[in-house]
Amino acid sequence: MEAGCLGRALAYDLREKDIPSAKVRNLRWHPVRLLSALDRPHYYGAKKHCVDRLAARELRSGRFDLFHGWSGECVRSLREAKKAGIPCLIEVPTWHRNKGRTKPAMTKTERAAMSLTGWQGWKQRLLVSRQQQLEEYDLADLILVLSEKAAETFRAAGVPDEKLFHHARGVDVERFTPASASPDIFRVVFVGALIKRKGVHHLLAVWRKLALKNAELVLVGSVHPEIQPYLHEFGGNDVQVPGFVGNVEECYRASTVHIFPSTCEGSAKCTYEAAACGLPQITTRESGDVVRDGENGIIIPCGDQDALAAALLRLYGDRDLCAILGAAGRERVVRHFTWAHFRERLCRAWEQAMQKGGA
Repeated sequence: MEAGCLGRALAYDLREKDIPSAKVRNLRWHPVRLLSALDRPHYYGAKKHCVDRLAARELRSGRFDLFHGWSGECVRSLREAKKAGIPCLIEVPTWHRNKGRTKPAMTKTERAAMSLTGWQGWKQRLLVSRQQQLEEYDLADLILVLSEKAAETFRAAGVPDEKLFHHARGVDVERFTPASASPDIFRVVFVGALIKRKGVHHLLAVWRKLALKNAELVLVGSVHPEIQPYLHEFGGNDVQVPGFVGNVEECYRASTVHIFPSTCEGSAKCTYEAAACGLPQITTRESGDVVRDGENGIIIPCGDQDALAAALLRLYGDRDLCAILGAAGRERVVRHFTWAHFRERLCRAWEQAMQKGGA
């Protein structure tokens, strides 16, 4: 908004007060709500197709000079942008759809899904297919990736470096601030959905094996069914599960260490928040680029419980190291990952997309 270039935004809700409502088409009461009884994947797939159709219709007006879309919900919009000669870029929240692996244009499973008819065929068409996302990558003039690991998955698929733009997230460094003092208890916090992809089951297993004294593990986030057996097996009085909380900054400030052993992220928001709160972190390269090994945290191989245990024991036994790493984390986000930095990067991406689209 500071650049004064927003023409139109489509969203299912408007939370930012500094965006004029006249610039936003709010889809809170969209017709797809009539399908809300569907299971989550098909309902959200329908929402993505809905916003894509509406954006494509907006682009036909000829009133816009640039299109900025979200991967997985803009293939029709990109087609329209190309027809109209409008430069376009897309934002990818995680990795390339193939996740760095070599895949055929259509797999046997995908062909079987495409051949479904009737009710099952209709539901299948509500999902966003891999082929649609691959087409988005081809149509976009520029692809915004959130980390070096994410960029690697695009290079593995043959996407050239000049089509990739590294665009890290931002964090509110006024809201997320360090505590005045570290807690007396050694408290480890995990923030995120409690699912296997984020390594929660490994963290629970390691925590129970180490049985640290005067220590507590706090798992902040929505509990998914797949984690329930691990909570039952490895939980205890030293494992707290408050679920989703609104004032998550207080959870960081009440902790000693943040652990996020995820196997696949674009650039995990919690790593920015924890760093801003001055916490040392144990995480994986797959979680993003906020943490640098030995500088403001410890990087471990994802799925490696021995490495996780060793890192945890190292920080448990050295509070001075925790303080040093935490302070470095705070300094790093203040220097590189505020929302002001985010806006600067985004404006550069728009300029680059305009240059490419006009070439």
